[in-house]
Amino acid sequence: MEFFDGNYDVAVIGAGHAGIEAALASARLGAATVIFTINLDWIGNLACNPSIGGTSKGHLVREIDALGGEMGKAADKTLIQSRMLNTGKGPAVRSLRAQIDRREYSKYMKLALESQKNLDMKQAEIVSIQKAKEGTWKLKTKLECVYTAKSVVIATGTFLGGKIYVGDISYDGGPEGMFPSLELSKSIKQLKIQLRRFKTGTPPRVNSDSVDFSRLEKQPGDEAITPFSFWTRKKPKNREICHITYTNEETKKIILDNINRSPLYSHKIEGIGTRYCPSIEDKIVRFSDKERHQVFIEPCGLSTKELYLQGLSSSLPVDVQDKILKSIPGLEKARVMRNAYAIEYDCINPLSLKPTLEFLDRDGLFAAGQFNGTSGYEEAAAQGLVAGINAAHRALGKPSFILPRSSSYIGTLIDDLVTKGCEDPYRMMTSRSEYRLVLRQDNADLRLTEKGFRLGLISKKKYNEVKKKAALIEEEIRRAKRTTIAPNEKLNAVLAAHGTAAVDTGVKLSELLKRPQLSYEILRPFDEACPRLSRDIIEQAEIAIKYEGYIKRQEAAIAEAQRLENRKLPEDIDYTKIKGLRLEAAEKLSRIRPENVGQASRISGVSPCDISVLLIFLRKK
Repeated sequence: MEFFDGNYDVAVIGAGHAGIEAALASARLGAATVIFTINLDWIGNLACNPSIGGTSKGHLVREIDALGGEMGKAADKTLIQSRMLNTGKGPAVRSLRAQIDRREYSKYMKLALESQKNLDMKQAEIVSIQKAKEGTWKLKTKLECVYTAKSVVIATGTFLGGKIYVGDISYDGGPEGMFPSLELSKSIKQLKIQLRRFKTGTPPRVNSDSVDFSRLEKQPGDEAITPFSFWTRKKPKNREICHITYTNEETKKIILDNINRSPLYSHKIEGIGTRYCPSIEDKIVRFSDKERHQVFIEPCGLSTKELYLQGLSSSLPVDVQDKILKSIPGLEKARVMRNAYAIEYDCINPLSLKPTLEFLDRDGLFAAGQFNGTSGYEEAAAQGLVAGINAAHRALGKPSFILPRSSSYIGTLIDDLVTKGCEDPYRMMTSRSEYRLVLRQDNADLRLTEKGFRLGLISKKKYNEVKKKAALIEEEIRRAKRTTIAPNEKLNAVLAAHGTAAVDTGVKLSELLKRPQLSYEILRPFDEACPRLSRDIIEQAEIAIKYEGYIKRQEAAIAEAQRLENRKLPEDIDYTKIKGLRLEAAEKLSRIRPENVGQASRISGVSPCDISVLLIFLRKK
């Protein structure tokens, strides 16, 4: 017998990284919110690698933080090792990555949800979603408890229709021995939402006492740690060392001799796997010319001996996994605590979503995370934040919140999903953004904190801090442009030592800083009036001066793109009746329903000529 247990503004299904950010954002915006999870003890679980950030993913975490999300704060609190990636390259591709204590991270997020005003937590499996007659959504649990909500966010991760594969063995299951969500898939299909199968996997975990560290390469963290959160005042500390080892020809032979036992190659797995994070058997086959592959050995936490073997993701049988480990230096005697497995799950085609992450033809139903066809904790959290904001705004009668791709990596991620779709699990990369020199991880607060403040997710105090920081950066840029450095023997000796030309007349500090070989730190002894400024302000001023010409060019491109973004397209437009529009373009535009001309121009199959026809049509209209 059904039991009615509550009416809410917003209901969030799933308490992974997408669900957490969605629920917190919704509740913080004043919406009465409920979040459902199959197990309260696994909230925010890092089911795969115990890390946050990485190339381009660090950008997403810092943008989430600047908008008022929680992931960056949680990562800083539970960090055990931190490194800035790509420091030898330009600032556009530098990105933070940190090893995380996975259990402490989960505990932090659980407490954050428990402590949040306007938010209820329920350990329950949602088995059906139906549109209620009065315009709300009806949700039912396995125990026949019923809830209603004006908006619903589906953030089921890899649980929806989850199926585990290890060699010839397969069974219904969620990640790490959890229950899958099977009945909800049927309910979603009854809403005429098309589901498809994607696949991901995870490597073995081994006991650190059984690893020979003397045969491994050390990978220490950075001495000077940059936090993920702009509001972290107490700098985190490195508390663990990671290591690297490599596969070899013996490993390769073991895998190739048993490749027919992989469900991936015996075609038992139907789901499409991640292109940029392949299994070890996939790497061996696809990159057969490579003599070896890296294996990163990473601690799972401070209160466990579990080590994560990044690079050895597999669905091969357990006996083959054992042989693989025995062939790798340092892992010959490794004792497995958790075996590698592949997991197949249900997800949607994100082309069925608006830029708000609401379904095109189902008012009040939103989607976020791996349910949308993405991979990665950071991509999930970014979508969860945007979906949660828009779900709350819809329930409270407020306008939609859309981040254009020119504003952020979050905007790029969502625009790619809803405009281009994805044929395999989508992963964020710096190369996906055409504006990456402007959309750096180091300036996420300067770009997005105002938006977070206008939403109500960032306090006025924090917003004022960022405004003060921006003013100090601008003042330092002006000072560098008016400060003249006099020529002298010591200066020229330093210039020669760094491989750049000597000077024989006075030169502006800003002109010296534009030289790629020089920096504030090198020139400080010759800059007598240099004020005492924090490292991040100096960093921002130096980047702005050094890349001034490139940044101006990219800002001009953004302004031009924004012109097309500002040309809104009516919701009721009939593309089939626009004279001169090609048939393919009309079909794609009718299906995706872009919100503006800019989005329309990025749809595959819509040509520049089609956009010209569309602009002429709008002018006539």
